[in-house]
Amino acid sequence: MTSASPADARGRTPRRRDSRRGDSIFFNLSRGAGVLLLVVMAAIAGFLTYRSALALGKNEGNFLTTFEWTPDAAKPVFGIAVLTFGTLVSALIAMIIAVPIAVGIALFISHYAPRRIAQPFAYLVDLLAAVPSIVYGLWGVLFLVPHMGGLTSWMDQYLGWTYIFSQSSSGVPPRNLFTVGILLAIMVLPIITAVTREVFRQVPRMHEEAALALGATRWEMIRTAVLPFGRPGIISASMLGLGRALGETIAVATVLSTNSKLTLHLLDPGGGTFAENIALKFNEAQPLGRDALMASGLVLFVITLLVNGAARVIIARRKEYSGAAA
Repeated sequence: MTSASPADARGRTPRRRDSRRGDSIFFNLSRGAGVLLLVVMAAIAGFLTYRSALALGKNEGNFLTTFEWTPDAAKPVFGIAVLTFGTLVSALIAMIIAVPIAVGIALFISHYAPRRIAQPFAYLVDLLAAVPSIVYGLWGVLFLVPHMGGLTSWMDQYLGWTYIFSQSSSGVPPRNLFTVGILLAIMVLPIITAVTREVFRQVPRMHEEAALALGATRWEMIRTAVLPFGRPGIISASMLGLGRALGETIAVATVLSTNSKLTLHLLDPGGGTFAENIALKFNEAQPLGRDALMASGLVLFVITLLVNGAARVIIARRKEYSGAAA
């Protein structure tokens, strides 16, 4: 007498029960990972806030507008005006240079280059993304800075009327925010390119073929089918690159002048960033100085959260960015 396949009272086989058990385990693990991430971020924010409160309570100056950074002096005075300006300006220069070039390289690899060229080129971009920061820093100080003199002189001559590109001090090495912005652009270029390239490869083939069937040229097909589909990926890749530009430490500390003064002449030595200031002064700082550096780190933490939050808001509010209309 043959027996039927085992099943419970509800008609579910053991295989189905095992599948549902696996789904439940995976769901709980995923939820736990998300909760753990939030707990870690909250712990970081709480630690930075506590150490910042210790320093700000002893600060004799305005933390947001003071240009000086002397927390270990007899009269502690420190502020983030120079650091905020330097961090945002250098990151902005990097993104203005890197994003258009990265999108162009990604389009070339995914839609223009023959396969025998595109594949090695893609590997090269991925390898550049893995180069350590110190290597970029050494290349910047030994090669980029000595060869920036001609460019800065040309910009001072022809773009000096803009004030920001006028050079008030000549004959000094161009270890300035503009040079740092170029170095950061080179550093974030592989990251933005790699992510954008993979996004462009996910464009439905039917959309591209439909545009070409309607008589569109290759560029028109890219403009109407590829770029609209890839906009969320481009924004996400740009935010990923911006995060590295905002928090880059060793390369900036190697290239940027130690003259931490606020100047609107981007070609003059000076300026500073949050990460560079923390890297250079943490070891020699006294307890109050380290708490002050923690306070500047909290500001950088908040800036990074605001930038990424703004990117998510842009994607969520624009329906065409979400990919739903693609």
